[in-house]
Amino acid sequence: MDSSLLQQIVIVGGGSAGWLTAGVLAADHAGAVQVTLIESPDVAPIGVGEGTWPSMRDTLRRIGVLESDFLRACDAAFKQGSRFDGWVDGSPADHYYHPFVLPQGFGETDLVAHWQSSHAGIPFADLVSFQPHLCARGRAPKQAATPQFAAVANYGYHLDAGKFGSFLKAHCIEKLGVRYVCDHVLGVHSHSDGSGDIAALRTASQGPLAGDLFIDCTGMKSMLLGQHYGVPLLSQQHVLFNDSALAVQVPYPQPDAPIASVTAATAQRAGWIWDIGLPTRRGIGHVYSSAHCSDDQADTALRAYIVASSGQADIPTPRKITFSPGYRERFWHRNCVAVGLSSGFIEPLEASALALVEMAAIAISDDLPANRATMAIVARRFNADFTYRWERVIEFLKLHYVLSRRSDKEAGSDFWRDHRQAASIPERLQELLQLWRHRAPARSDFRSTAEVFPAASYQYILYGMGFEGSARARGKDNGELADQYFHEAATLTARMLPALPDNRSLLAHIARHGLPSI
Repeated sequence: MDSSLLQQIVIVGGGSAGWLTAGVLAADHAGAVQVTLIESPDVAPIGVGEGTWPSMRDTLRRIGVLESDFLRACDAAFKQGSRFDGWVDGSPADHYYHPFVLPQGFGETDLVAHWQSSHAGIPFADLVSFQPHLCARGRAPKQAATPQFAAVANYGYHLDAGKFGSFLKAHCIEKLGVRYVCDHVLGVHSHSDGSGDIAALRTASQGPLAGDLFIDCTGMKSMLLGQHYGVPLLSQQHVLFNDSALAVQVPYPQPDAPIASVTAATAQRAGWIWDIGLPTRRGIGHVYSSAHCSDDQADTALRAYIVASSGQADIPTPRKITFSPGYRERFWHRNCVAVGLSSGFIEPLEASALALVEMAAIAISDDLPANRATMAIVARRFNADFTYRWERVIEFLKLHYVLSRRSDKEAGSDFWRDHRQAASIPERLQELLQLWRHRAPARSDFRSTAEVFPAASYQYILYGMGFEGSARARGKDNGELADQYFHEAATLTARMLPALPDNRSLLAHIARHGLPSI
């Protein structure tokens, strides 16, 4: 195969990861390669509620999906960022937003220095962006006349992951020509040349399934990369302690109840609770550290949260999910590459899981090797980029914990204090925090083409969490200009709040009438 063209791509496993990858490859390389996806009829996807980044809009458009169809089929809603409750000190007024919109005038002058010197009584995100105000009022990020995938305010989605996988499956098979095989994979046939490459998969009823490139989307099982090749998982539990979750679906108390515009993340004594609003229900889950909290304690906290937030006491039995936080030592080995949970998993804070799937699928497609001879080059580049991305995601999530002042000592938990121990903080993050005590995070801190989070996201978290640092204004920075941008954000807020519908109203309109085409 060294010089022959790569023609057959076999994806093992469905769900969001498998079908997103299949869709991107089939849409980008129609007629040049055959994409086959095989999944077992007995393996159900994890399928808890999911949040996406705004990048999902471009990915869905890239594979030819209509936004109206997606929203209807996947019980999806609009997401404009995250709201963090109780992460700073646990007091009743403790909350802040990480919106998807960049600060007004970001990069044009030092907004942080002027905020600290003249407006410190106003929460940073509330001053520099209109979007937290939209989120607080449950506004949608667009109007009924805004074309599909276009935005008034930048947005991603909340969605039902199980329905999303089924929707993508139908689209890939019916519109993109992906070959679908429903069968059990029993084993792997290696090439007879001793190279170690995978030649084919041994299936229960379809015979050998041959391919040139194999993509492992088998979830935490990691059948190809982890089990067959033995590529180890690099544990990150010494940095991020959470390894368990309880997930449950809760109906709204009334069918016309508001749909939140953000993922709510509420801190607990040994973890946090996510709350994702879909049109028909809420997806709620408690992520926690089994070393700091028992399953019964987590269940009690989850139920207490649901009762307090909805008044509902009749709660279904939560589904238990366990995971080993970490990522693979390599993601692309020989002619096999892992995408999704098979490549690694850490807690779902900041909704990075689906974003990494998108990045991986697009990276594979954009740099698809022409033949086996060039595959090793592509694999080295892919491994370097995604090791870097995983490290940055872990550092960014760790930042939320490092800045917390919570103790929870009275509750008998060392969870938050343990997260602040220097031994658990990556060295690069420690260095950045030292720099940021004297200046705000800037684009120059993040120079790689493989960056995941922009400097603005670090600013939202740092100053939302009350980071103690003094950003000194430099000579070229202009307080007058910063005030102009603060005024712009306030003007946009005043203009958008009465002009944008609430989430439920817009989603109901889309369900009936759809969205206009661009």
